[in-house]
Parts: sequence; structure tokens; C-alpha cells
Amino acid sequence: MAFASNRRAYGICDITGFRYRLKDMKKTWDGLLVGPDQWSPKHPQLMRKPTPVDSEALKDPRIDQAADGNDGNFFTVYTNVGEGILGTELTTYQINSGLGTVEVTTS
Repeated sequence: MAFASNRRAYGICDITGFRYRLKDMKKTWDGLLVGPDQWSPKHPQLMRKPTPVDSEALKDPRIDQAADGNDGNFFTVYTNVGEGILGTELTTYQINSGLGTVEVTTS
């Protein structure tokens, strides 16, 4: 599609309504076609600064073996019984539970 580009091509300013030569008009950051006396650049406060990302996860994490105090075992089992640590060697662990009795009466 061909557009007019000669000296008789005029446009109307979206702000003032005045007529300007089309080659002299400029488009603002918000899409308005304005004359050269109405054009102003985008204010810096309208441009968002990128916020830094606070990384939460580690890539390829490894357990610190020296802090564990063991000789090569790579896991520790935690529980809510006793001191909370079962240790790094799994042995027989017994859990007992009970429900009691339930009595249902209908009338």
C-alpha cells in the first residue's frame, strides 16, 4: 500500500488539532501523532526498572559430609521423637498406634 509523502501531505495533531506537515509530525510513546511543538519523550518514571531476582534454590546441591560428622553415610533421618534425629543408619524402628473403642447408639 502506498502512503502520501509529498509536500501537500498534512496531518492533524491529536493534542491541539492544528494542521502540520505529515513529515514533521512525530508519534509519542503512547501512540499519539503530534506536531513537533507538542512532542516530548517518555518520562523516566514511567519506565519500570527490572527487579533483581532473589534465587531460592541451588543448582545441583550436595550435602556437606564434614558437617554431618559421619564416615560416608549420605543421609540423615529426622523425626519428632526424642531429640528429633534417628541418625544416618536405618535400623529397625517400631511405631505403635491405637484408636480405642467407638460406641454408636441409634434410637
